[in-house]
Amino acid sequence: MKRIFYALVLTLASFGTVQAAIDTYDFTNQTERARYRVLVEELRCPKCQNQNIADSDSPIAMDMRDEIFKQLEQGKSDEQIIGFLVDRYGDFVRYKPPVNQRTLILWYGPAGLLVFGFLMVALIVYRRRRDERTATEQHLSGDEQSRLSDILKQYK
Repeated sequence: MKRIFYALVLTLASFGTVQAAIDTYDFTNQTERARYRVLVEELRCPKCQNQNIADSDSPIAMDMRDEIFKQLEQGKSDEQIIGFLVDRYGDFVRYKPPVNQRTLILWYGPAGLLVFGFLMVALIVYRRRRDERTATEQHLSGDEQSRLSDILKQYK
């Protein structure tokens, strides 16, 4: 009986240490709540890297959510809020960074590497075929070449 009591006390005590990261914000209307939800889902957590700030429990994501809420209360537009967060944390917080000089390699690098790879494969195939043709021609002497051409003429 004592074991059951101790197990029950230990279980109940462990519930006190569990904390949930639940943001409770009082929005003035549903439109503002929807804007908040869209913003926190389309911005990436700088710490978690592949998780949006809505799903992240990191302190930086919590700060970002607080900042979005404060700026929504101030009446700022979505572009202004995203611009503020990009200025503060960099283009990384966007899942779709803009095309500019710093992100050109991000946008066009994979296509360039793909084209470069196809060109390299084409060059390798061309050289192998050329080497195969010259190898067969190099193994035959002039007399053998003439005999070969005579034989080929007979079958035509």
